[in-house]
Amino acid sequence: MKKLVQAFVVVSWVFGALNATAMPESFADLIEKNQPAVVNISSTSNGDEDPGDEGDAAPTPDPDQPSPFQGTPFEDMFRDFLENGPHGHMPTKSLGSGVIISPDGYIVTNNHVVMQADDITVRLADERELKAELVGSDPKTDIALIKVDGADLPHAPLGDSDSVRVGDWVVAIGNPFGLGGSVSAGIISALGRNIGQGPYDHFLQTDAAINPGNSGGPLFNTDGQVVGINTAILSRSGGSQGIGFAIPSNTVKLIVDQIKEHGRPIRGWLGVRIQTVTPELADAMKLSDAHGALVAGVVDGSPADKAGLKEGDVIVSYDGHGITKMVDLPRLVAQTEINKRVKMEIVRAGKRLAMSAQITELVEDSGTTSEKTGPAKKMNRTVLGMYLMNLTDNVRAQYGVGTDVKGVLVRYVNGRSAAANAGIRRGDIILQVNRQAVETVTDVTNLVDKGDDKSVLLLIQRGTDSLFVAVRRTGDKDDDKDSKDKG
Repeated sequence: MKKLVQAFVVVSWVFGALNATAMPESFADLIEKNQPAVVNISSTSNGDEDPGDEGDAAPTPDPDQPSPFQGTPFEDMFRDFLENGPHGHMPTKSLGSGVIISPDGYIVTNNHVVMQADDITVRLADERELKAELVGSDPKTDIALIKVDGADLPHAPLGDSDSVRVGDWVVAIGNPFGLGGSVSAGIISALGRNIGQGPYDHFLQTDAAINPGNSGGPLFNTDGQVVGINTAILSRSGGSQGIGFAIPSNTVKLIVDQIKEHGRPIRGWLGVRIQTVTPELADAMKLSDAHGALVAGVVDGSPADKAGLKEGDVIVSYDGHGITKMVDLPRLVAQTEINKRVKMEIVRAGKRLAMSAQITELVEDSGTTSEKTGPAKKMNRTVLGMYLMNLTDNVRAQYGVGTDVKGVLVRYVNGRSAAANAGIRRGDIILQVNRQAVETVTDVTNLVDKGDDKSVLLLIQRGTDSLFVAVRRTGDKDDDKDSKDKG
């Protein structure tokens, strides 16, 4: 009995020690050591320095023009900025946070804290103010690297964000609402969050309080390492509601190293247009389940083209990493070393194949395309609720469709139809039906009538992009009722 009691005491002591590590009584030592590395950042943009003719009113934003952040987690953080400035040549200011990552004065913050800044001032924990220069930035990951002159500055190490687990304790330090150094604590509540801010979303989610002004500040683990850079909140009020997002430190390391070496981010390029494999697409393509990245298009001459990838392939593994969701692939490709040959596994027509591609550098393209529309002279029979037209010379001219495009134009979509439910839009061009190329309305109708699957698989072109769409056969007569041209 005595030995049993002793064993119980030992076990209790062990669990107590573990709990003490997992749930620290205080973060005071961690904060005392690392808070000096956290800085407040204020940036000023002078805007248009030409005030124009004397007496002219400063231009105001178009009230009908939607905010670029509307409907995103950034909307609340930028509300004051969007509502109160900038107007004309008036200077605008931005407040945020940052963390010194090296003793010689390199500081990581958010791109949105310093973007378009003419003047950047950094205030240290000891109240010193230093002028900073922008070294480089990456809007797609919202990372910026700035530098101040200095030596032996307090700094904090970047940790390994891949080792972070849901439930780990974290501490956020920053400059919320311009109050100065403030601390909040919480846990990691989710990993790999995609919040729709860009193709490389892979955020840490935390319930540590993050508010406007915390942007660019560090998220520490209990070892005092920076595992994330706080960047966004999800909030209805503009204040913390327990859902904040941080850029993983491993992403920060990669971008910072590239900016230091090249002055800009360097990203890998495979050369495919991809989309999510929905359950409907998985069913139409006879896949076992809805996972992977569906290849909707391959760029001519790209690494993917040279490797033999084709439209309709589903990439399920890339460089040893399984592709569970479509959004996994762009991030992995972007992080690939240039000229590296990577192995991939794909599913093609139900068969699993292995192939490899030599990754090249992504060349950023800021060009945009527009969709031209115009009156149609002739309506054709409807299919699945789509009013289709052959690509005659007149139709090509009216809709801006090049002569190299072979397919059928979607002139109108019945709003109650299966096609509308699948996301088909007016102006789309149907290139394939059930993997067979089409050039006339008759081709489309024959292939749709011929099939007996629950869904019809369409490859469509939208602008300069192509994508697969699965349209369910609903049997709804409303799909093919005649309707007047709404355009």
